[in-house]
Amino acid sequence: MDDRVAGAAGIDASVAHPARRYNYWLGGKDNFAADRASGDELQRLFPKVRLGALANRALLRRATQFLAADAGIRQFLDIGTGLPTADNTHEVAQRVTPESRVVYVDNDPLVMVHARALLTSTPAGRTAYIQADLNDPQSILDDPQLRGTLDMTQPVGLMLIAVLHFIHGKGAAKPIVRTLLDALPPGSHLVATHATSDFGTPEQQALYEQLVRDGKSDVWTRPFDEFADLFEGLELVEPGVVPASEWRPDEGDTVPVRSDINLWTAVGRKP
Repeated sequence: MDDRVAGAAGIDASVAHPARRYNYWLGGKDNFAADRASGDELQRLFPKVRLGALANRALLRRATQFLAADAGIRQFLDIGTGLPTADNTHEVAQRVTPESRVVYVDNDPLVMVHARALLTSTPAGRTAYIQADLNDPQSILDDPQLRGTLDMTQPVGLMLIAVLHFIHGKGAAKPIVRTLLDALPPGSHLVATHATSDFGTPEQQALYEQLVRDGKSDVWTRPFDEFADLFEGLELVEPGVVPASEWRPDEGDTVPVRSDINLWTAVGRKP
């Protein structure tokens, strides 16, 4: 992507951003040299990281399909949207129910530029976009765009796909998740994926911890127990907390070894 586009959107192209790095790993073109350098460095140290990105994207599709087709969800709040690519949340949901409504949230202004241009709804449904940060969940809930698009008295699919691991600190993610869930009515569902070091060797785990301390990775991994605790009070949908590639894989899918994915995922229903 041309750095002039970044300047016009008020973006510092010299600093890597998770959404653009993720876009790079998925084979997209909406990224800058800093994003590619960050992605390449992480892939050099962890060669299977791109597989994890692909597995994460496939999980988003399967989970959205489940919510729309099986759980009866007709509205979605997708926080940490990332840059548009194939099978975005509203596209999957609206294939099942064209009247589905989706609010996308991201803190990268480039995401919003592309979202408004590319994430177009069916005539029966609706999409809206909020530039906001997950660290301030109340600002998302109070945004007029959200209130004007979603009926907060009806169940919502809360999508936190590969975003909570940018909330650093042990226990720091749970209060954010609780604030969001407390605002949603019974019957709502939480879908989350989260990077983990659980499947790495002790040497890999130590290396990753050093990268975080050195500021060379912005992903704060969490172990099984801390991730599972985010779903406290929810009814877990089978098969529960599993790696992303093991959550209801499509028939014929090859399920990779867990150390190739390094992503926990789960879907829970608010009773």
